[in-house]
Amino acid sequence: MDLSHPISTAIPSLDGPVLAVLAGTTQPLTGRRVHSLVGAGSETGVRKVLHRLADTGLVVAVEVGASTVYTLNRDHIAAAAVQELASLRELLFERLRVSIGSWAVAAVHASVFGSAARGDGSLSSDIDILLVSADETDPEDPVWVDQVSALADGVYRWTGNHAQIYGLSVAQLQDHFAAGEPIVEQWARDAVRVHGPEFRQLRHQLAGRSHG
Repeated sequence: MDLSHPISTAIPSLDGPVLAVLAGTTQPLTGRRVHSLVGAGSETGVRKVLHRLADTGLVVAVEVGASTVYTLNRDHIAAAAVQELASLRELLFERLRVSIGSWAVAAVHASVFGSAARGDGSLSSDIDILLVSADETDPEDPVWVDQVSALADGVYRWTGNHAQIYGLSVAQLQDHFAAGEPIVEQWARDAVRVHGPEFRQLRHQLAGRSHG
């Protein structure tokens, strides 16, 4: 899955990103504004897509003065499918929440970081996941190992992208904080929580604690 334009998984042409932009707002947008938000193709190409989609009825085009503004026709029978395709990253996060939340050996925290969290990846990008276990969890416990392996397999089946799981115990995470590891700031900036407390909240909870 192209993590910058997930809708292109099913709609690989410029139509996909254009529809994703329109699905993300109810505000009428000019062709120039749509092109700016799409961040791909030429303005002329985007306008051609908008005109073609307006001909199908999926997009509504309205003349406002000298400009034409466009909105997604949410009454169109195809609109629900477009909106679901435009929300594939959120659907991935929800599947991760459900999967990790059902584990027999509970995780303390899990979050997506990197390009998947920022939405600027590509077809070849990994899905980066920070996974924090309790200190008493044996990382070699077969149940834990099977859970993590099933999660990685699931991510690949759901997206076609490999999962890169950064596994730490609570104590190891505290060591990262104490050492000022650069990746900690990336987690604080980008992490999208899928299980447990928000990363910044967890960091605050662990601040000042010691471990033996």
